[in-house]
Amino acid sequence: MTTPPAPPQPCSLDPVVLDGWRWAPFLDHAVEALQRFHPVAYPVEEPFLRQEGATGSKANPVPVTTATWACSTDKLRQVRAACVEAGNAASVLNFVINPSSGFDLPFFGADLVTLPSGHLIALDLQPALKTDTQHTSRVWERLMPLWEHWQNFLPSGGPIPTEAEPYFSPGFLWTRLPLGDPGDDLIIKAVFPAFVAYLDLYLQLVREADPVDDERRQDLLAGQQRYVAYRAEKDPARGMLTRFHGVEWTESYIHGVLFDL
Repeated sequence: MTTPPAPPQPCSLDPVVLDGWRWAPFLDHAVEALQRFHPVAYPVEEPFLRQEGATGSKANPVPVTTATWACSTDKLRQVRAACVEAGNAASVLNFVINPSSGFDLPFFGADLVTLPSGHLIALDLQPALKTDTQHTSRVWERLMPLWEHWQNFLPSGGPIPTEAEPYFSPGFLWTRLPLGDPGDDLIIKAVFPAFVAYLDLYLQLVREADPVDDERRQDLLAGQQRYVAYRAEKDPARGMLTRFHGVEWTESYIHGVLFDL
């Protein structure tokens, strides 16, 4: 007689501890907000839960930690955070919510990156089917007021590549900020409340979402697969992670954890 598998464990309210990690308040808020959806742990293989490495010179190495937190709910296939802390070299939170194809929902995406050159900030509710107004119009009419408000406080990050446009909404909040002031001050006064507002809207859409029929599910799944394939191919963190942890680990992490659909 075989032993039945253990039930999934609830997600921890204290998922990632990285010394000196500036993005901890953002992930802590997201994890707390998700608890109302009764999340369970999403399976992540042991080598990708926490990986230690180093960067810098042999004479003066800088320790690096990359940690992963992931959960799922009945409407969200995978919610995951990739967290990197490498001292002055990098501090990163890449937080993505992948909806189930059984519900007509966009992706939630947040990239919060600190590098020696400054802070790179990106927030969006990203469409799976950008040209499908049934998928986008009800989202964008509620997202655009948030974008219009918060972009007044933040400088534009510049144009995005033409090939990326199908995977971003018109409410894509994208900025570059300097290290120190005023950049650090804007992270507290504008970036964090914008993150909260975008996530609150997304979770409201999740609460409102009803199941779709099989035909619509297949259309959404195809769109999600295109999105995930693009993100895996163009992941801007590939070079950084390769320097920190090597090619084999990085490619397995990108394709098997970050973008695993």
